[in-house]
Amino acid sequence: MENELLTSSVLLRDVVDTDLVIFFAQQQDPTANHMAAFGARDPNSWETFSAHWAKNMAEATNTIKTILFRGAVAGHVVSFIHFDNVEVAYWLGQDYWGQGIATAALKLLLGQITLRPLYACAVKDNRASLRVLEKCGFVIAGEDTGFSHARDQEVEEFILILAA
Repeated sequence: MENELLTSSVLLRDVVDTDLVIFFAQQQDPTANHMAAFGARDPNSWETFSAHWAKNMAEATNTIKTILFRGAVAGHVVSFIHFDNVEVAYWLGQDYWGQGIATAALKLLLGQITLRPLYACAVKDNRASLRVLEKCGFVIAGEDTGFSHARDQEVEEFILILAA
C-alpha cells in the first residue's frame, strides 16, 4: 500500500520555465554536487546553466521531464544520447532524498522509453543512486573514471545497463 501511495504521488510532466529556477537552486547544493560528482563545472553560473538547459531542451532526441512529488517540483529525470548510447540520469533536491521518489520517477520514465538497452552511470560511492538504478532493473556492466569538478579529482564510476 505504501508503495502505491508513493507511486501515485510521483508524476512526470514536461519542463516549464519556472522549473528551471528550482533546478538551478538544486544544482547549487554542494552536498548534491559531491554525491553526483559529475555536475556542472560552475554550479553557481546562471548563464552556463541556462545555456546548458536551452541546448538540451532543443535536442529532439532528449526526453526531459520534471519530477513532481505531491505537486511540488522535486527534480528532473532525463534520457539523452551519450557516446552513441541512450543514457538516463536524474537529479532530486535534497529535501526529496531517501523517500523512493527517484526510483518511482525513473520507473515512470522507463515506461515511456521503450528503446533498450539503456545506460546509466553512477560514481562508485553514490550508494543511493546505485540502489535506485538496481531497483529499476539496471545491472553493472563496466567501470570507468572521469574528472569530477565537484570533487576536483578523478573518480571511479560504474556503467550500468538495462537490457531488453
